Amino acid sequence: MKSILYLATSLYMMSSCLELPALAASHSHQSSHNQLDLAGGLKEALDHGIRKQVVKLTAVDGFYKNELVKIMMPEELQRVDKALRKVGLGSLADEGVLMLNRAAEDAVKEATPIFVNAVKNISIADAKSIIMGDNRAATTFLETQTTQPLYTQFKPVIQQSFAKVGADKVWNQIISKYNGLPLVKKVNPDLTDYTTRKALTGVFTMIALEEQNIRSNLNARPTKLLQQVFALQDRK
Repeated sequence: MKSILYLATSLYMMSSCLELPALAASHSHQSSHNQLDLAGGLKEALDHGIRKQVVKLTAVDGFYKNELVKIMMPEELQRVDKALRKVGLGSLADEGVLMLNRAAEDAVKEATPIFVNAVKNISIADAKSIIMGDNRAATTFLETQTTQPLYTQFKPVIQQSFAKVGADKVWNQIISKYNGLPLVKKVNPDLTDYTTRKALTGVFTMIALEEQNIRSNLNARPTKLLQQVFALQDRK
């Protein structure tokens, strides 16, 4: 009888030992699966936000009629704007501002492939840090990863756009008119650099807006994966 009990106990212990690695493997697989879901959910959210908001900026008046990102005259030219309006050249000043925004709308069309590449390379560690970060963590990540390549891509497009729509001539006329006024300090701003940087600011402003929406609004998470992943930050 004792030998039978001993044998049964031994078999039970052996079977338990065999099950432990299987359970560990199952747990490891589940953990890996959850991490992949985390990265996948973040990538889906970023892709959604980029396509939704960046496309808006590429439309006619995407910058010009959006008060959040509209590009105004650079600070050093604010006095130019005022001076031109005082002497009846307000329409010329308005045309100059319109040209800045049209160039930005053209340039942003080049942004999507750069963003897609950055999103594709997000690691699992990045994803966890971003999802559990602040309301702008994903936008900050994209800024870090894409600002320089976006600037490099945007700048020549803005130069070409200025030439295409005659903005370079308009601005030469604006600056020439202003510099010809009595008792003014002459200006010669780098409008291509200024517009490029303002276009970048506008892009990240709109992406941040969409990120905050996804983080705070359950209805902005249309897929099951987005709902599951951002539920983690809801509980923090």
